[in-house]
Amino acid sequence: MELSIESCATLNNGVKMPYLGFGTYLLGTGRIAQSAILHALLAGYRHIDTAKFYRNERDISIAIKQTEIPREEIFITTKVWNNDQGYDTTLAACEQSLKQLETEYIDLYLMHWPVTDNRLETWRAMEKLFDEGKCRAIGVCNFTIKHLEELLEKSSTVPTVNQVEFHPFLFQKELLNYCRENGIQLEGYSPLTKGRKLGEPVLQSIADHYRKTPAQILIRWSLEHLVVTIPKSMNRDRIRENANVFDFSISPEDMTIMNVLNENFRTSWDPTFVV
Repeated sequence: MELSIESCATLNNGVKMPYLGFGTYLLGTGRIAQSAILHALLAGYRHIDTAKFYRNERDISIAIKQTEIPREEIFITTKVWNNDQGYDTTLAACEQSLKQLETEYIDLYLMHWPVTDNRLETWRAMEKLFDEGKCRAIGVCNFTIKHLEELLEKSSTVPTVNQVEFHPFLFQKELLNYCRENGIQLEGYSPLTKGRKLGEPVLQSIADHYRKTPAQILIRWSLEHLVVTIPKSMNRDRIRENANVFDFSISPEDMTIMNVLNENFRTSWDPTFVV
């Protein structure tokens, strides 16, 4: 599959979203976060994923200012946190994020979690933000098929993106297929399993075959599924290494081997039982 660091998914409203992004969860704040974000931008990343909950929106703004990259060339995602969900509070939360990011618009605004009782009002506020041009695209995080079915039944606006945990050890194939069938781009966080599966023998064997690291194989596996992928690192060399995944592809045979590694292994929250 021919992909480059510039390759983009086209969302259901025509907005283009880079397949490779830089995650910032647990990146910290201040100079450490700013340095990592700056290194990512200098390494060629043009998609930065953050959230109000991460408390580093301002650091992203500071890092961007240290480059000569035009704002329109950087795809910024942020999210409305659970405590801010609801109609008026979502509108206010977006304004706060815009102020912290020092930008006139957010490329992708996501609902961070399918909060019981509040999510439909939150979505209605997000539709308003989109209509006003404050967000170029709106979507959701951690939505299962049942949450998406509810949203599609009660709203005429189809989410552009569903961001969920996604890697071979949590291969959410049914959700991936559902999103594809409904024009929703799947985006995967924790593609490196927070390092907890990098020593798996099968993964290491495949990495040795391609002369790549296990982390690079995990990232490329997600990209082969055309899932937007947002690895995170604070290490300058690993930031560059994680972007060095476009000079090879994984064979169909090795993809099949990796596709059966699923063991429903989660490194983060499980939204399955959220009503």
